Amino acid sequence: MDLGIHYATFTHPDWQTSLADRLDATVQVADEGGIDLVTVMDHHFQMVDFGGPFVPMLEGYTTLGYIAGRTQRVDLSLLVTGVTYRHPGVLAKVVSSLDVLSRGRAWLGIGAAWYEREHAGLGVPFPPLAERFERLEETIRITEQMWSDDDGPFEGTHYQLAETICLPRPVRGRVPLMIGGQGERKTLRMVAQYADACNLFTGDGVPGVARKLEVLRRHCDDLGRDYDAIRKTILWFGDPVGESERFVAEMEEYAGLGVSLATAMPASDDPVAWTTELVDRVLPRVAGL
Repeated sequence: MDLGIHYATFTHPDWQTSLADRLDATVQVADEGGIDLVTVMDHHFQMVDFGGPFVPMLEGYTTLGYIAGRTQRVDLSLLVTGVTYRHPGVLAKVVSSLDVLSRGRAWLGIGAAWYEREHAGLGVPFPPLAERFERLEETIRITEQMWSDDDGPFEGTHYQLAETICLPRPVRGRVPLMIGGQGERKTLRMVAQYADACNLFTGDGVPGVARKLEVLRRHCDDLGRDYDAIRKTILWFGDPVGESERFVAEMEEYAGLGVSLATAMPASDDPVAWTTELVDRVLPRVAGL
């Protein structure tokens, strides 16, 4: 079982003067300590549950670019990119640039977007949900075309590109695609059709993830996709440092379901110390699962 850190809030003590230094120190501990993936959110307003728009939030891909320059081995992703925020051609260029400059450590985590207040506040169009899923699928198709040998046009319902040129190419030829979300009819079918990884975050723990993975397996069967080729990841809600016994026990169950990476958010005003505890005390207990 690999571990990831989702750096979801920048509102720590003295953030006005220490935000960058604290982020820097946290990701270096993660990188050196064996954490597999560092993620940040793709929001411009902080979520209401974490303090709302009037607390600090950094732009996601700028933040990942900074982290890339401060680390050597950890993978990097947004959890997850909102499909509404960037034109797909520009998004493909942004993510491929991150991959090249990090020497092949980028993931494209992406989803249908949801934060309506943020869209309205910043003047970003917020289509109905059905259209956002249509745009999500077209965006995935565009990124795959831009990372292929086909640099010709793309003609979709929502996006039209005259030339799908993207140089330099991602280090591995393409950037691994992770789709976030767990809607059974649309999202998980899209995972089965396109994704290298899924990210699940059900509120009812192991049984909920088991149900979602069974739905994913059925979609894979319908589409002729190898279910085992899709990496299963979860966002774990809780404190794996403060609740280490529960965390390790649940990771054993998740590993039995085929989950290979669990991401958690620092549950402390001192994310550096929290991350140090995570890599020193918790990671060795789950690494062999």
